[in-house]
Amino acid sequence: MSYTLSVRPGGDFDEVVSATMDALEAEGFGVLCDIDVQATLAEKLDVDFRRYRILGACNPGLAHDGLTTEPELGALLPCNVVVHETDAGEVVVSAVDPDRLVGMADNPALDDIATDVHDRFERVLGTVEDEFESAEV
Repeated sequence: MSYTLSVRPGGDFDEVVSATMDALEAEGFGVLCDIDVQATLAEKLDVDFRRYRILGACNPGLAHDGLTTEPELGALLPCNVVVHETDAGEVVVSAVDPDRLVGMADNPALDDIATDVHDRFERVLGTVEDEFESAEV
């Protein structure tokens, strides 16, 4: 079973990152951290790695609801959204599957929150995919 929701929107890497951030914002998520894995690995290990960004996304209202229900949930936040290139040069956008993530807490009171985040991430990925499908026409 997969632990991510993913699309391969096509398009330029930097444009996909920007579109992903915009789509997250439209769904109420802020990007709390933006980790450039390629740059970090080059600096720390002096290795070449494909373009790879980890966006730590958080919807404050949903995070508050989740943390109020399950204080230890903070260990699973923020929800990561990844934009990376494959070995073939394709751009992939993946978001953690909130149903799987929240399932680790084993608290049914979080199910509605997980469903809400899941639906929002599906819309984010759909928006990014649609933006680049439209650009190809």
